Amino acid sequence: MADSCSESELYGVLLYYKFTPIPDLEQLLSFYESNCHSLHLLGRVRLARHGVNVTVGGKLSNVEKHIDAVKLISLFEGTDFKLASCHKPSNDRVAQECGFTSLSIRVVKELVTFSSHPLSDSPEISNAGKHLSAIEFHSALRSAGKHVEENSSKRVILLDARNLYETRIGKFHTPSVETLDPEIRQYSDLPSWIDKNSDKLRGNSILMYCTGGIRCEMASAYVRSKGAGFENVFQLFGGIQRYLEQFPDGGFFKGKNFVFDHRVSVGSSDGTVLGACILCSSSYDDYSSRSRCTYCRMLVLVCDGCRVMTSLYVCELCQTSGKGVGSGRSYENGELQETLTCTDLEAVSTWDHSAHSPHSLRRNGTMTLRKLRILCLHGFRQNASNFKGRTASFAKKLKTIAELVFIDAPHELAFIYLSSQADPNPNHISLSPESNSAPLSKSCNKRFAWLVDPDFNGKGGDDWKVADSPFDSLQYQQQKEGFDESLVYLKKVFSQAGPFDGILGFSQGAAMTAAVCARKASLKGEIDFRFAILCSGFAVNMAEYEQQSIHCPSLHIFGNDRGKDRQISSQVSRDLASLFEGGSSVVIEHDSGHIIPTRPPYIDEIKHFLKRFI
Repeated sequence: MADSCSESELYGVLLYYKFTPIPDLEQLLSFYESNCHSLHLLGRVRLARHGVNVTVGGKLSNVEKHIDAVKLISLFEGTDFKLASCHKPSNDRVAQECGFTSLSIRVVKELVTFSSHPLSDSPEISNAGKHLSAIEFHSALRSAGKHVEENSSKRVILLDARNLYETRIGKFHTPSVETLDPEIRQYSDLPSWIDKNSDKLRGNSILMYCTGGIRCEMASAYVRSKGAGFENVFQLFGGIQRYLEQFPDGGFFKGKNFVFDHRVSVGSSDGTVLGACILCSSSYDDYSSRSRCTYCRMLVLVCDGCRVMTSLYVCELCQTSGKGVGSGRSYENGELQETLTCTDLEAVSTWDHSAHSPHSLRRNGTMTLRKLRILCLHGFRQNASNFKGRTASFAKKLKTIAELVFIDAPHELAFIYLSSQADPNPNHISLSPESNSAPLSKSCNKRFAWLVDPDFNGKGGDDWKVADSPFDSLQYQQQKEGFDESLVYLKKVFSQAGPFDGILGFSQGAAMTAAVCARKASLKGEIDFRFAILCSGFAVNMAEYEQQSIHCPSLHIFGNDRGKDRQISSQVSRDLASLFEGGSSVVIEHDSGHIIPTRPPYIDEIKHFLKRFI
């Protein structure tokens, strides 16, 4: 696609952050909701008591209007607005994974999650390292060799604050300057790396850098908080993005700058390819395919040729920890099958692959792909049998890659019916027979729930009862009790019927699934799974998790505004999706209401998500 385009086609991506006390968070939230929606901006806005972090895109002229509006707010004085013009996202899948197909505005506890430990206090931003402009940073690197000669006891050290997959396609390289690459999966792993490698940092001048600057604010403050010997910490103001703008030929930066939007990466005029395919080691630095490690889901570089051969990859970190497979092909029962050859027999002997991985060990020393096992949680006032029946077409479409396992929820509900005539309230939904008399109990299976009303008495029974009031489509907002009992029940299911690769929840089942995802770390060893599918979902019992991203690969499926889901509004499901970490969540909006779609292109997108875990 050509670099130039008309004004109507020109698109802009804007990144900025600001650490400053926010006196009225609700007012600022209202500003962003009103401004961004009116300008049709897409992306992520994160607000906290101590500042904001924004990545949005849209028509260039509208993004510029947004900047002008933000500048009128005194809180943002001195903010560095990093605006880049580009084309609109051409790859819907990349844009969706990067969060550029919708607008997510959330109030969070931390603008960036610096520690994976929920009780760890964030470092004081006021103690962050000194800002160096791109020119000052460049000058410091250029003169580093001279500094080493003058004072051999004090060195200049470059510290990359980014994740491993980012550093694999671009980094600073300067003769006579040691660059420390922590090789971390995620930013929250950086504090522990700093703790373990403090001897390499103590007593030296540390030049820190990241993509746009915000990660260095937290990381440099953490290094300086270690006290004596850690005072000389500096950070590249505006990050690699501002440096490449100042030095279009790349300067001391080699390769490409990974970015968290649909552009994927931004390079210099130098054109150096630093990355390499993880399988064949050929020069390659394009993450557009969004290929991920089979085990940990971290992005990996896989060239076009190797992707044709296999969809199973193992990242460097998983290889280092003893996980490794090689791909191959074999014939069984006259059919060509993709197989995996174990490259670490010791790892296999100490870990039950047949139970916990997507592969099954064969006698000839290879592993063949098995289906994913997905535990399915039905909606309110449903049961395993009718949910299985309603999803029969869905299960059939996935039969080659997934096995769906259906269970009843633990809370048995009473049979109820409406005796009054239809209520005119549009929020009320009639679920009763046309007759005013009680239906025959023998014709109905028991109904269950994962969450119940506060006044639930725990009694089901076989007799029909007249409902106290018309059925309300918003009743799910009151059903918040019974979670602990349902959680204990799920632990038992995982223990006796597991393992499961993922959990699929529909409506209230999705609410239950989301609550389990939020507690995934604390449930390790009792409820282990690798992904979640949330259909027509909503958030319940999630207040404590609204200020931090949920770290669990997730697929969110719900009806769009045209879909007219009369039970769960599309915005409620979008709000739930926004609670999950953007980099590992996928959203599918369809036009079919309160169902799980089984027609193209939706079923193809669902299959694509699931194949990441095979």
